[in-house]
Amino acid sequence: MATSSINYDERIPNNVDLSSDRRLKKALEKWQPAFLDWWQGVGPQVFSNNEVYLRTAISTEPGGWANFGYVRMPEYRWGIFLAAPEENRVIPAGDHAGKPVWQEVPGEYRNALKRIIVVQADTEPASVEQQRWLAASAPSLYDARNLFQVNVEEARHLWAMVYLLHAYFGRDGRDEADALLERRSGDDDKPRILDAFNQPCTDWLTFFCFTCFTDRDGKFQLGALAESAFDPLSRSCRFMLTEEAHHLFVGETGMERIIRRAAQLSKEDSNGDARALGGIDLPTIQKYVNYWFAYCLDLFGSEVSTNAGDWFAAGLKGRWREAVDYTDHKAIGVNAYIPMMKDGQLVDTAVPMRNAMNEMLRQDYAKDLERVASKWNRALAKEGSDFRITLPNTRFFRRQGIYADHHFDPQGNAITEAEFEARKNDWLPTESDREWVQSLMKPVLEPGKMANWIAAPRRGINRQSVDFAYVRTDD
Repeated sequence: MATSSINYDERIPNNVDLSSDRRLKKALEKWQPAFLDWWQGVGPQVFSNNEVYLRTAISTEPGGWANFGYVRMPEYRWGIFLAAPEENRVIPAGDHAGKPVWQEVPGEYRNALKRIIVVQADTEPASVEQQRWLAASAPSLYDARNLFQVNVEEARHLWAMVYLLHAYFGRDGRDEADALLERRSGDDDKPRILDAFNQPCTDWLTFFCFTCFTDRDGKFQLGALAESAFDPLSRSCRFMLTEEAHHLFVGETGMERIIRRAAQLSKEDSNGDARALGGIDLPTIQKYVNYWFAYCLDLFGSEVSTNAGDWFAAGLKGRWREAVDYTDHKAIGVNAYIPMMKDGQLVDTAVPMRNAMNEMLRQDYAKDLERVASKWNRALAKEGSDFRITLPNTRFFRRQGIYADHHFDPQGNAITEAEFEARKNDWLPTESDREWVQSLMKPVLEPGKMANWIAAPRRGINRQSVDFAYVRTDD
């Protein structure tokens, strides 16, 4: 049973009374050395043994996770932290809505739940692998510290899912946990499950897009799983959401700082060209926004999905803020209306609500990002720029779902393949754009100093100054 306080006296820190289950504890302690080997081999490879100013959870109470201090990353105390159970919690949605939540996995849902957990778990180490060399070009020590905080927390999220696999899925779960350390991002033979987590992350504009857009997909997926009828999964995800909020902060504010600096450099150059002064220009930033928004929309799956409907019916996943934002928790006999291509035209088409659950989550995601884009545009206005960042229509540049075989402009209008090919370099990053961004990636490792292409943050971490030594580089 999870409590709010975390026991750091044990080899594996936890708040699930791990010591009371000798068999489980032994299995996880056997997995732990393989995890540490994985971290040393494909975790952060720069400043890997330096002291970094990181936060470590001491309890799952509000504020308990925000305990800051210097730690060397290989010595970070990864562990198993679940939010405390809600008294008398009932299943929020689906056919079993209103019944007591499950403390064990029902046999009929075992395979589906295991698959959901494995796919979520696989994303956590993947992003660490993608970013393992990124600190070599850190634009500041502040940013290097934020990268490392994201990395150690993604690894802790892996622990959260591995605990569930070991504790509730027997031998199959242990085998799946082992496989999580065998796959590698971008590996030809054993790649990560989702394609987005097999792409290299070699520049910081990509990193900030990843933490803003891809980690936001994680937020909404975790939010849907936090509504699960399987209570240990729900409690795991509720605490993971607390940590995930910082990852989104890193992405949102990182992008805003690049956008602000682009506007500043544009004003300083006689031709309004931020590139001429060593910056990333706003049109290029817009292309990256177009690309990453479209790319991450695909992570939600097809707009019409019987699997999503089955998972909702079973109570394995709910909607975002199911218990708060919805009154009809069964979603029977109601439709969603989704524009579909028919005879070359978009036609609103009725889809049973249960089969549209992926699309409901995607719409919540897009709405959340509209809020973020508004913040960026307020920053542009304050810099005196007339440029505005916009999100493309959710039909634009899709590779998965009902729009994958069609072409649309950023406003969502249907166009021909030839029209798309003629304009795509105006809408999406070109190889030349990527090469320019990569050329700017030079490390700046003096406390308080920033690379020329990014503005300083408005404040430091945990009330520290911006020029605080977030990474001790003299180790």
